[in-house]
Amino acid sequence: MSDEWKPKIIGIICNWCSYAGADGAGSARTQYPPDIRIVRVMCTGRIDTLFVLKAFADGADGVLVSGCHFGDCHYLAGNFKAAKRMFLVKSILHNMGIEHRRFRMTFVSASEGAKWAVVVNDVIDTVKA
Repeated sequence: MSDEWKPKIIGIICNWCSYAGADGAGSARTQYPPDIRIVRVMCTGRIDTLFVLKAFADGADGVLVSGCHFGDCHYLAGNFKAAKRMFLVKSILHNMGIEHRRFRMTFVSASEGAKWAVVVNDVIDTVKA
């Protein structure tokens, strides 16, 4: 049994792209740590800033928001709305004294399972540092 600290990462991800990418990574048996807990939403445009802030308030060490690439949103502009809100989240976290590196927004498509694994590993490594 390892005594190494494992961060609690919350992933709030889009059903149509990032969740499918994460599922593809699992199907392809791509290795990444199990330190992330996934919350699937239909679109990142539905993610309220309070979702991220509540995750930190409830003890998350890091939060990853991931959605469709710009131009590929199933709901046309949800990822643009999310990007605007998540920019605001970074400012709020800074004002609260939470390191900005503990929060990240990325874009992973359904066919990018390998990229999903890289993103998750990078987020975990960044939070651990």
